[in-house]
Amino acid sequence: MKVLHVITGLAAGGAERQLRDLVAHHTLRAEVAVLTNPGLMAAAMREDGVAVHHLGMTGNRDLQVIRPLARLIRSGGYDVVHTHLFRAGLYGRLAARLAGVGAIVATEHSIGERQIEGRRATWPVRALARGGERLGHMTVAVSTAAAGRLRGWGIPASRITVIPNGVDGRAFAFDPRLRRKARAGLGIPQDAFVVGGLGRLEPGKRFDMLVEAMAQVPEATLLLVGDGPARASLAALAGRTGCGGRVVFAGESGEVPALLSAMDVFAAPSEEETFGLAVIEALASGLPVLYGACPALEELPGDSAPAARRMPPEPKELGLAIAALLAGSPERHAPPPAVAHYDIRHHVTRLEALYTRVQGEQ
Repeated sequence: MKVLHVITGLAAGGAERQLRDLVAHHTLRAEVAVLTNPGLMAAAMREDGVAVHHLGMTGNRDLQVIRPLARLIRSGGYDVVHTHLFRAGLYGRLAARLAGVGAIVATEHSIGERQIEGRRATWPVRALARGGERLGHMTVAVSTAAAGRLRGWGIPASRITVIPNGVDGRAFAFDPRLRRKARAGLGIPQDAFVVGGLGRLEPGKRFDMLVEAMAQVPEATLLLVGDGPARASLAALAGRTGCGGRVVFAGESGEVPALLSAMDVFAAPSEEETFGLAVIEALASGLPVLYGACPALEELPGDSAPAARRMPPEPKELGLAIAALLAGSPERHAPPPAVAHYDIRHHVTRLEALYTRVQGEQ
């Protein structure tokens, strides 16, 4: 069996990192097509020996991309086309239909009650999502919460299956050597107490609350890993609150395990998530975690991640919670059961079984 994964872009975001792990662990032949912005993850996949095809899409309404994508699918002899993210889901499923592919699967990585991939889900967007979904054969929700949102958008339950994201826990294991190297590279003192956040810097992730909380903890440094439209406003907020010298912006990075090793506490302030991949990665690194929303944990028994707890809803209370962790000198812990539950190998096995089933049903 040969599969082509189609994704909108390959910057170092959660869906993009998840796709890299997926293709690295596939037991079948897999290639990747990226519509636009072949970033850090494209380079990493190529280093892993994975063929990555860049389609050169110029904007959201660039319908010209459909023809070369369909041509790639036909010439590549793919048995399955698996799309990731909204734009790739629309154009990839249509191109796969035109190419006559027998199994078309899509994964929804970032769907909320009122937004998709950080953008407002207006009724035209929902209509496009429903229409595009009908061009495929099955839609994968990465959590039961995501499946419920898809049903709320009008996608029939019979066309949805839940396959949670997967994490290679061994790749994120704490490494004191990487900790020292990462801190030195970022100019963070080796003895500093570091609170970390990971994700796209956009309003929905609520990293502003984390920056404001740092004003309550003058002994701590905040390390934000990722990039996005809110970076400038977050830097300005750090200056206004007097903690600008203690907020470090690492930008996009392909070295997430090293940067997690550099942290002492992980914070994920977002109020709405589809899965919460970064939280599971942080737990794999042995970090205590404060989170606002994480379906990956909320859908497991309460003892699956003892070092993770809900984040207070206001910056002042969050600052006090961080200060309490600092006072307790938190230590690295062994990865909790939640990490093993979401092992990447389980994810790959279930996806490959889905491909076989969908092929057999067509």
